[in-house]
Amino acid sequence: MKNKNFILAFLLIFCFTYADAKITLPAFFSSNMLLQQNAEVIMEGKAKPRNQIILACSWNKNNKYAVWTDDAGKFKIRIKTPKYGGPYVMVISGEGTAIKFDNIMVGDVWLCSGQSNMEMPLAGWGKINNFKTEIEEANYPNIRLLQVNHATSNLPSDAVSVQNGGWNVCSPANIPEFSATAYFFAREVYKKTGIPIGLIHSSWGGTVAEAWTSAETISKISDFKTALELVQQSNDKEAYAKQLSVWKNELNLQDKGLKSGVAVWANKNLNDANWKEMDLPGFFDLTEKPNFDGIIWFRKKITIPQGWRDRDLILNLGAIDDNDITYFDGQEIGATEGYDRQRKYVVPKKYVLPGDHFITVRVFDGGGGGGIYGNPANFFLQSADQKQNLAGKWKYTIGVDLKDFKPMPQDNSGPNRLTVLYNAMIHPFISLPIKGVIWYQGEANAGRAEQYRTLFPALIQDWRTKFNNPKLPFYYVQLANYARGEGDAFSWPLLREAQLKTLKLPYTAMAVTIDIGDELDIHPKNKQDVGKRLALIALAKNYNDSGEYSGPVYESFSTKNDLIELHFKFNKGMKPKAGNLSGFSVAGEDRVFYPTVAFTKNGSVFLKSNSVLKPVAARYNWANDPKGNLTNTTELPASPFRTDSW
Repeated sequence: MKNKNFILAFLLIFCFTYADAKITLPAFFSSNMLLQQNAEVIMEGKAKPRNQIILACSWNKNNKYAVWTDDAGKFKIRIKTPKYGGPYVMVISGEGTAIKFDNIMVGDVWLCSGQSNMEMPLAGWGKINNFKTEIEEANYPNIRLLQVNHATSNLPSDAVSVQNGGWNVCSPANIPEFSATAYFFAREVYKKTGIPIGLIHSSWGGTVAEAWTSAETISKISDFKTALELVQQSNDKEAYAKQLSVWKNELNLQDKGLKSGVAVWANKNLNDANWKEMDLPGFFDLTEKPNFDGIIWFRKKITIPQGWRDRDLILNLGAIDDNDITYFDGQEIGATEGYDRQRKYVVPKKYVLPGDHFITVRVFDGGGGGGIYGNPANFFLQSADQKQNLAGKWKYTIGVDLKDFKPMPQDNSGPNRLTVLYNAMIHPFISLPIKGVIWYQGEANAGRAEQYRTLFPALIQDWRTKFNNPKLPFYYVQLANYARGEGDAFSWPLLREAQLKTLKLPYTAMAVTIDIGDELDIHPKNKQDVGKRLALIALAKNYNDSGEYSGPVYESFSTKNDLIELHFKFNKGMKPKAGNLSGFSVAGEDRVFYPTVAFTKNGSVFLKSNSVLKPVAARYNWANDPKGNLTNTTELPASPFRTDSW
């Protein structure tokens, strides 16, 4: 009621006749917004030139902000925010117009960014653990959500595109397509502190760290000089589309499974005696041909029972990396592009007759992991309430190996170009005070871990410079366990190591998730614990919570005869999470690593192996999908590490 009286009084003073004149503000000023507490929020906008702009905020009824627009109509207001609280109202007015913002909260704003594991929503393509219940219970009116749309820009932009007209209240209606990690982070912090939390979610799946870094910083890293010049060149999308179309047509001509555009390898009567076998679901280049990119044809014989005659069937293939065309007895029944989309096709009843039939799937993999992957339980043919599980042996053969074909044309307009995501999705916010950053990214940079050691700290320092806060908290998630990884067997361990070494930067911390990934899915469904682990860091470092927030972190080592002693930070109550301590290996001067017996004593871990009489190096959880179990009193996992630099 007080807010309503305040606004009414303000509007009575200024009796406006609404005309063509208008005030233009950034999209992140809206009703339901959350502003950083105890801060100076800069509101920049445009209105009629040489016009007085007046701003009134209900948290300070005795003081109004009055400024004049310049000759271009631009204005800037520096708003002082109070301690957390609300709801509040703001009214900004100029000649002939006024804008009212309702239901404003003041609290702490966190910027949430990265690639697909940050982007992964509660529902939608994410469908995290227990997502229906989580959505039903997501009634937190003091948590506010701002979803940034995907956008790229070759130059820094002040404009930003957001969904749903601006900020939204956290509710079962608004949360399903929002970042699960960000939501669970905010929920935990809010429950513990009572401070309203605002989440600016600005991420994009499959993107590299250099795309999120400004030109000023990237230009100082020699690896990126040529690529940066490319970004700054003009972009001809039409020419690229034509080049890609020609390339795809030529690729199809090289595919041994196609003849004059007809899928001859999908024919029911094909003789496939010379085809090899593999277990599906599974990554082709993990088990059959490492680092393969190209076209693979998969084929399976199935038997339709009498009771399924003349019924539409559901063919569920789960996820396929990257694109597929699927056939039933040579008839195309579906095609999908995208590694993160579930395949669910209908086999029309006119094809459904009792007896033997063949399912054929043509898979194109353009880079990284490839194949038909996912949960075997989601791999079936179904008629009404009856299912045939399709997991197990499938035949396969190669249609085209991209190593024997010319390179795919490169798009100079996509998101994985230097600076373009920083320019469009981060730069517009740099004048907005924030409490800190949470970040989940790295998968797309696996295979370039040495470069990431420089790039990732540079990104953090870059954002601190841009936000004019050298102490800006930056908390990030270390890559989870995942059997496939990307690149070779050590690409993910090396990337995790680069993330671990970034802890040398002050005001950073890392949530270790090596125990809550999914060996078959690059997008683990357990985002509750990811968000909670990030929240434990923030609570300890920014909200005066006395709780511990980290598992053991390797610090140094020493050797004595046939023993290695490992020293750790956060070593209180070090122990195996269950059973005997595992995950360690040691090597001598020959650099050959052997599993080792490990035990804890006086805050250290001791290693001893009968295979290595004079150990000089040790490693822990040094694999894509390791099973080590070192923890401490927090029950949080130790980060993977190595003592060597081999």
